[in-house]
Amino acid sequence: MTLQSAAQAIPFHTSAMRIGLLGGSFNPPHAAHRAISLFALKRLELDRVWWLLTPGNPLKENGRLHGLAERAQAAREVAGDPRIDISCLEAVIGTRYTVDTITHLRRRVSGVRFVWIMGADNLAQFHRWKDWRRIADEMPIAVIDRPPQSFRALAAPAAQALARYRVPENQAVRLADRQAPAWAFLTGMKLPLSSTGLRNADGSWKAKR
Repeated sequence: MTLQSAAQAIPFHTSAMRIGLLGGSFNPPHAAHRAISLFALKRLELDRVWWLLTPGNPLKENGRLHGLAERAQAAREVAGDPRIDISCLEAVIGTRYTVDTITHLRRRVSGVRFVWIMGADNLAQFHRWKDWRRIADEMPIAVIDRPPQSFRALAAPAAQALARYRVPENQAVRLADRQAPAWAFLTGMKLPLSSTGLRNADGSWKAKR
């Protein structure tokens, strides 16, 4: 894969757009990634969602991680919506950490109202992310319910520490307009798929059915 410039790796945007950021390995990308994105587009009244493919998750063993180009191509095929953009920005700027990605976007993209999107499983371990408090201070966060993770996620250290900044779900539609820290927990997503469940024991991707 030939790396783009940092500017080329940032998808299309215009000032005042409302854009959701969904980071992950996408190893492989699947229907739940798409469903989460469409759900966020509707519930948060976003203009676009960017899938930010990581070169490797710092909290996971990456020995069976497929190549970035392969994952990007598969993501394009799965996304299937003109409002979902695929970006390998983290590889271009040389990081695997969300805090670095957010800092880069804040410096290079003006006027856009970003929201970071994560599943409840990620909220449960958010306190393990590098500079997680700074991430929360920089960008509103939308947490998508992923049963049965809800209770563990809402009882986790990060959720407890940020409890006073939680926005009622019925006000989440304006989350992109709020000054961080601000986060909302969105219910109603019932697709239980995970990338782990779509990989064979040797790390290869299961054939599509």
